[in-house]
Amino acid sequence: MREVRFQRGFIGNAAGSVLVEMGNTRVICTASVEERVPRWMMRQGKGWVTAEYGMLPASTNTRSSREAKRGKQSGRTMEIQRLVGRALRSVVHMPALGERTIWLDCDVIEADGGTRTASITGAFVAMIEAMVGLKKVGKIDAIPLIDTVSAISCGVVGGEPVLDLCYREDSSADVDMNFVITGRGDLVEVQGTAEGDPFSRATMDRLTDLAVLGCGELAAMQRDLFPDLDFDEICSSRTG
Repeated sequence: MREVRFQRGFIGNAAGSVLVEMGNTRVICTASVEERVPRWMMRQGKGWVTAEYGMLPASTNTRSSREAKRGKQSGRTMEIQRLVGRALRSVVHMPALGERTIWLDCDVIEADGGTRTASITGAFVAMIEAMVGLKKVGKIDAIPLIDTVSAISCGVVGGEPVLDLCYREDSSADVDMNFVITGRGDLVEVQGTAEGDPFSRATMDRLTDLAVLGCGELAAMQRDLFPDLDFDEICSSRTG
């Protein structure tokens, strides 16, 4: 992988926040807590986790106009923020969260490949910070977590499997894949595309193995950011 760095507490006003850097890709992830759930979830006795994603105009080498100015989000933006929301919800025990919503906002300030995977990995950290805060003030009894979650890109570049592609590698890849994986190594989501010729099952298996190793390293880094939390105990209490 490229060098990975986390800076917790990056935004003072947020319930949870982190600046995550994977190589030259940098994303600010913040968590906000809203003491209500969407109308369609009311009176069900459980919470909700959702996400929004955006790229600053100068995050790439060519300025992109703000989507608010265009009056609508692009299909790519909607796809990525739904992916981030699904990824985070996969590891949250919603009944234990109570009838409240955690919003994860992922703002890309510099893009050099893997912005969606960095967003998921960072958003998990911001979410845990918010949950720790809720527990501290007595709004929840325990951290409502089933497992950790992170994400990584893989691809085939010049005939060779590559982990955590930068933009240059991604733009020339023969195969491009994104993996969302839990701390136990279970797959949450797999996105894969052949950019030219179809790829074999053996290639997919090799890339999956690479992704599991990469996400294992990311999961260890996420845990190390919270030395006071026993993730094994927290998660085992939810899974029995």
